[in-house]
Amino acid sequence: MKTEINPSETSRAKAFGYWMKSPMPMVTVVKTFDVTNLCQESKSNGLKFNMLLCWCIGKAASKVEEFFTIPEGEKLFRYDHIAINTIFIDKNGALCFCDIPYNDDLQRFNNDYNAMSKTAIESCQNILDEGAAIIGTSAVTGTELDCIVNQYSGIYNNPFLSWGRYRKRWFKVTLPISFQFHHVQMDGGQAAQFLATLQDAIKNVR
Repeated sequence: MKTEINPSETSRAKAFGYWMKSPMPMVTVVKTFDVTNLCQESKSNGLKFNMLLCWCIGKAASKVEEFFTIPEGEKLFRYDHIAINTIFIDKNGALCFCDIPYNDDLQRFNNDYNAMSKTAIESCQNILDEGAAIIGTSAVTGTELDCIVNQYSGIYNNPFLSWGRYRKRWFKVTLPISFQFHHVQMDGGQAAQFLATLQDAIKNVR
């Protein structure tokens, strides 16, 4: 569920005034993560690496209040839950999009991820949750990437994370992840908090 809120009554009041009409209000930061534990959990339990990473993203975002508030047009909206937008190739070879609702229960999220992605792929139809604060993701795993800077259309202001293929180095596996966010939604401090919390979630996923 989404509810319009008055920006002047939120902690983002000044940011709304500064950045809402900016021609380029998006900020992109990049952090290299230690994903060794995520790879081990994926192999040990037969779970998809990208599913685990998406769950960790949702877990970290759910602890940062700003993720529930997203600017749209010249308004600010508050959402009551988070969903992770994932991109798949449907059976006809085209892109399809699927919003997986975040759940603290990893097994339930895994079940939703597998069932919903299968439905989207087979039906060639997007599965979207307009009542959720969407966090976009994109996995470009054809090669290793240092950074991805996403396009800014001025239509979608949701936070967005993207990554390439992870890197195996001796006993450690790393993955650079690009994080793009709207400056009205959060500042560098909240972004840094999220990235630190995401690393903790990755290291402690079970």
